[in-house]
Amino acid sequence: MNWQTRDIAPGLYLVATPLGNARDITLRALDVLASADVLAAEDTRTLRRLMDIHGVPVGDRPLVPYHDHNGERARPRLMAALAEGQSVAYASEAGTPLISDPGFDLMRAALAEGIACTTAPGPTAVVAALTLSGLPSDRFFFAGFLPNSASKRKKMLAEVSDVPATLVFYESPKRLGAMLRDAAEVLGDRDAVVCRELTKKFEERYAGRLSDLSKRYSDTPPKGEIVVVIDRGADAQADQATLDAALGDALKRLSVKDAATEVAQKYGISRRDAYQRAMALGEN
Repeated sequence: MNWQTRDIAPGLYLVATPLGNARDITLRALDVLASADVLAAEDTRTLRRLMDIHGVPVGDRPLVPYHDHNGERARPRLMAALAEGQSVAYASEAGTPLISDPGFDLMRAALAEGIACTTAPGPTAVVAALTLSGLPSDRFFFAGFLPNSASKRKKMLAEVSDVPATLVFYESPKRLGAMLRDAAEVLGDRDAVVCRELTKKFEERYAGRLSDLSKRYSDTPPKGEIVVVIDRGADAQADQATLDAALGDALKRLSVKDAATEVAQKYGISRRDAYQRAMALGEN
């Protein structure tokens, strides 16, 4: 199909692109890509290939790379085009711009100059994974990528441990096993789902307890794009007396560390909270 150009107003257009399956693009996104004066992309090869599939010619229009490594250099060129009253379409490599995406600074710069901004919405891995997870979706918290180091990763996990919502993370395949292990330790052994290569040929969905998933992916690191969805903590946790009784019993058999781990997993509370309470009980 050859896409026809349309008149679009000057300004910045944030164009969502498919996560993998090229047919997931919206008609409006194709309109914008066909009609914008200037095209910018996190990966110009990916965008050009997507446009070729749908019969959208680049023609003699500028196609500007814009990513984490060249944003400071490329942004002035795009801002100049916007200042001249041109339309600029920015597309992520996959998914919706500004969600863990370098387009954030471009958007902020355009807003600061009073330039009209809009979006051609579409796929995002966050919502796609939440939809497939089967975990509660009435409230969710997207935490992006966790830090590389274990200590900082655990600190951030602790910060979201009490959020009353399903947690969603992006993660590197190489760090997935360690991330799941740390999540089980800090959050408690909650239900979770790992989604890999969403909408692509080798899409996978694995569900289980965090501890079980950690073992699976520590032994066999996966490949591809990863989203981890973790169930919220128990809405109605056991009362303090019940937790204290469970800890007291566990402390008769186990070390403070192991007792805290056992109770945290049983009652769906964070290991940190269980450990601190076990320490307090041990001092009494």
